[in-house]
Amino acid sequence: MSCPTEGMSIDCPTDRIVAQWRAVRPDLDPSPMAVCGDVWHAGDVLKKGVLDNIAEYKLDFPQFDVLMTLRRQEGGKTLSPSELAKEMMLSTSAMTNRLDRLEKRGFIERLTDPSDRRGQKIALTKSGFEVIDHIVVSHLETEEEMLTNLNMEERDQLRSLLSKVINK
Repeated sequence: MSCPTEGMSIDCPTDRIVAQWRAVRPDLDPSPMAVCGDVWHAGDVLKKGVLDNIAEYKLDFPQFDVLMTLRRQEGGKTLSPSELAKEMMLSTSAMTNRLDRLEKRGFIERLTDPSDRRGQKIALTKSGFEVIDHIVVSHLETEEEMLTNLNMEERDQLRSLLSKVINK
């Protein structure tokens, strides 16, 4: 399904929704609904593609995100739970359950922070490194496939436009 950027296509759900609102409330401009609806739908499509790709590893998106965040640390650097949460743009309270599940599966380990005996550092185990190094290859292939209809200029333009929304 594709939604046009100009004109209207009743085959496009967001265009249909906008047309319905225009019919029942002609005094309102429902065009923000179309933009937001398309962005949300695109996000759902992209997230489904990622989830389908990691399903065989029995990881959910939050666990996958933890592993990816730890793996991209240069030199296998460990992170405290609060540093990890900050890197992932999460609250620290959302981290404990994720870490517990990954530790139970043997993908991460909690180490005593050498500079603070009361603190912890989170590290990937050998198994964690192996699984995420394997997944990242198929992850990039999956993302590339989902973006195949966009050339590099369009991808840069999309990122630029989305950053205007994100950094409002």
